[in-house]
Formats: sequence, structure tokens, C-alpha cells
Amino acid sequence: MKAKEPIKSRWSWAFIPPWIIVGAAILLIPLFAVMTMQSLNRQKTETTRLLLEKGEALIRSFEAGARTGAGLRWDAWQLQKLLIETAQQPGIDYFIITDAAGTIMADSDPYRIGDFYGTDLDLKALATTKTIQWRQVANTDGADTFEVYRRFAPTPEPFTVWEGRKYHASSPGFVIFVGMDMGPVLVAREADEEHTIWMAVLLIGVGLSGVISLLLAQGYKTTRKSLSRVQAFSDHLMENMPMGLVVINPQEEIIAFNKTASAILALPVNEARERAAAAILPPACLEIIGRLAEGQALIVKEMECPLRNGRTVPLEIIASRLQDPQGEILGVVILFRDISDLQALKGEIARTQHLAALGSLAAGVAHEIRNPLSSIKGFATYFKERYREIPADLETAEIMIGEVERLNRVIGQLLEFARPTTLHLEKGSIAAIVGDVLKIIAREMGEKEIVLRTELTTLPDISFDKDKMKQVFINLFLNALWAIEKGGIITVRSELVHEQWVRIEVIDTGTGIAREDLERIFDPYFTTKPSGTGLGMAIVQKILTAHHGEVKLESEPGMGTRAIILLPSGAGEINNERKS
Repeated sequence: MKAKEPIKSRWSWAFIPPWIIVGAAILLIPLFAVMTMQSLNRQKTETTRLLLEKGEALIRSFEAGARTGAGLRWDAWQLQKLLIETAQQPGIDYFIITDAAGTIMADSDPYRIGDFYGTDLDLKALATTKTIQWRQVANTDGADTFEVYRRFAPTPEPFTVWEGRKYHASSPGFVIFVGMDMGPVLVAREADEEHTIWMAVLLIGVGLSGVISLLLAQGYKTTRKSLSRVQAFSDHLMENMPMGLVVINPQEEIIAFNKTASAILALPVNEARERAAAAILPPACLEIIGRLAEGQALIVKEMECPLRNGRTVPLEIIASRLQDPQGEILGVVILFRDISDLQALKGEIARTQHLAALGSLAAGVAHEIRNPLSSIKGFATYFKERYREIPADLETAEIMIGEVERLNRVIGQLLEFARPTTLHLEKGSIAAIVGDVLKIIAREMGEKEIVLRTELTTLPDISFDKDKMKQVFINLFLNALWAIEKGGIITVRSELVHEQWVRIEVIDTGTGIAREDLERIFDPYFTTKPSGTGLGMAIVQKILTAHHGEVKLESEPGMGTRAIILLPSGAGEINNERKS
């Protein structure tokens, strides 16, 4: 970064014209004010878009559930129950479905069915279009509600589940409203606005401090004293701001490096200050410095920043050149913050959209395949009974029945994986569940002459869904049985870890898992079994995540596999009927 020769001044502090400082402020404040407003508007637009996408994803998810219910011949009460359960997800205030006249046909608050809602909107027009719309609804009891609404049409044909209701009126269709709590969003937005304002204030302060420091550097004792005061103010501001700050002089040496920057970049403050930027900063920061040196005055961008410790941190970076009114370059200031939480929110929205799409696919598969499969199985059963005396035909019929049942199981697993996990939590003994599952697989273990070793300690009762947890251990034990040759060993251990986690291990002496396969073992439809569906371990992980637990696998080819399950022992229990 090239710098101009310093402009010498004969003025002392007593003779510095005030208009120089005023002029510097006039130049810096509009620049950073525009930058601040753009950042605030971008954050507000992004928040609105994310809420709109989340609302649309929830509507599509509920339509997928309603479509499945229509295929299963649900009545209005079952659809109302689905609506109530869907509205219990965190961040949702209500679900409402009305006809074109505004009569409430279904509501997450059942007492409102039959009332009127949305009469201030053109419901007849909304009932004929699937264009998503939104509005912000005032809420006297708390934060405002972000309401998303559009036509409710889970099936191409007219949706007639409410036929016969006394409130039903002839209309072109229905409208669904989803109200989402804006409290967390407003809190996050206020935090972002505070960060942005701090950043603007800091840039203005640093800019003014740079100009003043350049002039005062040519003074006498009074000049040095004034400079020290400004520097003390800037240091205090930089060290206590919630954003990382790096300031680089024209010689590309780091002259400011605050504690927040140290924490984000994993660099000690003493190691970074007064060192060459090229030897300290990550390549992403050096690239920005190079672009500023080429003439770009301001850079605002998000980027993945690899650190020296091997981690990669997503950062929002704002970088600008510092220069005086005469155009002399004083250095470069870089502000950045960790946006991992924001990216996690985007990932959660993408996951919700993915599950909604998968739910639609699963519902379509169930509707289009299960009915023909039932007919095929019926005919196969008929031919099995009719040609019982002909061994070849009997064997063919049995194969047909077995294949139909296998396809039906695959469809069932697909639906289980796609739909949100509903937990019916009860206090109980996890060791008792393990014992029940071992009784179920006792015959298979006997056939393969497998030795069972149990090292179960006394564990506290915890809250879990018994049926879901049985499904977890059945999958794990069946995987162990499949991997073990005749005469192997299965070991089951349990312990209480730090009085916060219940740890259960299922260890087998089977063939083990290859390292490249171990990284994909929880991916849907990945399997090493000849007849496997590849959904077993994905469902196991999903169930344990819903319980705020986790599952880990450790394995070496030829050395067996260790499955480790961790469940919370009671601190921060999950609310009953919680969905994940």
C-alpha cells in the first residue's frame, strides 16, 4: 500500500483552524451514515425474506400433512389436531384456515372455530391464488406477529374435508394464515442495528482521530498531550466494542488489534500488534487489504476465513481506507464479526424446506404406491392359496408377497424419516428398554451363537419416548447382528457421565466399517447391506436429536464397531409433545 509524502504544516495546536476538523467530520459522517443505512436496510430485508420463506415452508409442510391425511381419509377433527400440533412448534403464534367469506374452518385455538378472521383482506382473491403474502400484525401482549397467508390447496381437487360443517359456505377455496412470533427476530435485529451503529461510530471516531493525530503530531507538548487523550479514547472504544477491529498503517503493519479480533481469529493480542500484516492475518484479510490498495475505498462482504488452528469461520467484513482531506492515506481499518449463528439460522430454514419437500414426496409415494401394492399382495395371497399343491407356483407367490412387504417397509421408513418427529415423553428406565429389545432379538442371537455381555450400571429415570427409543436400539442391535459372523460377542454398557448425561454403548466384534463409509453412515439411503434401505441410522440420529441427545460411531475394519448414545439425564428436560 503506497502512501503519499506527509504534508508538512507550520501550524501548532493553538493555530489549527477549526474548519479542518469540521471538514473531516463532514466528509466522514455522510459516508458512514450511508453505509450504516444500507447495512440496516439489508438486514431488515434479509430478516423479512427469511421469515417469509419460513412461513411458506410451514404452509407447504402443513399442506403435505393435510394431503397425507386426505389419502388416509382423515376427518375434520384429525386435520384440526394436526393443525394444533403444528402450531406448537417454537416461534409459531397460530395457524388459521378460513373460507373465502372469512369463517374460521380450523384454528390452532379450537375455541375460535366459527368466528371470522381476515375480513379486512380480499379473501376471495386470496383463495384463488397461491402467491404468498405477508403483513405485520400488532400484538398487545408482546412482540408483533409476522403473518404469512395464501391459498390453502393441499390437493389439485377441491378439499372437501370440512363438508357438512355448519359454518361452511360455498366459496372458491380456503385461505391459510400462519402467525410467527417476531420477538426473537426483533431482538436479533436490534442487536445487529446496535453492532452496525457501533461500527459507524467507531469508523467516524477512528477517521477523526487519524486526521487530528496527523496534525497534532507536528506540535509541541500540548500537541502530544491532546494526541494521548484521543488515543486513550479510541483504545477504550476499540477494546470494548463487540466487533473485531484491525487497523493497519501505510507500511502494512498492524497498529490496532482488539480483544474481539483476538478471540475470533484465535491470535494473541500481543503477538499481532506491531507485526507485519502478511505474517499474522489470514489470507482472506490480506486479500481485502490488497483490493483497498488497488483503489477500492470501501469493501463490505461475507466470506469464509480459514484460521491457523485449522478452523474456518464465516465472517462479515467491512473494510475501508483511512485518508485525510488532502488525500493522504493513513491506513486501513477492518471490522468483522462472526456470523456462524446467522448461517445456522439459514441452514435451519433450508432444512425445513428440505423436509417439507421430502414430506410432499413421501405423501405422493404413499398415495401412489401403497394402494397398488395392497392389490398385488392380495392377488399373490390368492395365488398362494390356489396353487398350494404346486411347489414352484407356491414359491413364486411367496416371493411376490415378501417383495411387496419389503417395498411397504421402505415406504414406511421413508414416511417416518420425512415427517417431523413427535415425541410422547414419559419418565422411565432406559435400561429396561434395552432389556426389552434384547429379548426381541434373543432368537437371532441364539441362531448365530452370539455371546451377550452386559455391564449395565444403575441409571436415573429419564424422560424419553419409549417406542422411538426401542426403534433406536433395535436398529443398533440388528446392525451389530448383521456385522457379526457366527460366534461373535455383543457388549452393552451404560454409565452416568458428570450427572448430566446417560451414556449407553453397544459394542460388537463384527467386520467393522471402512473409514470412507463411516463419514457417510448417517446419510439417508447410504447402506452397505445388500438388502438395506439406508434409512436406519438416519432415523436413529433424527430420534436422538429430537431427544437433545446424540449418537457416535467408532469403528475399524476387522475390529468391530462401537455405537455410543448420549441422552440428557434430566437437566433442561424437553417439553412433552415437543416436535423437532
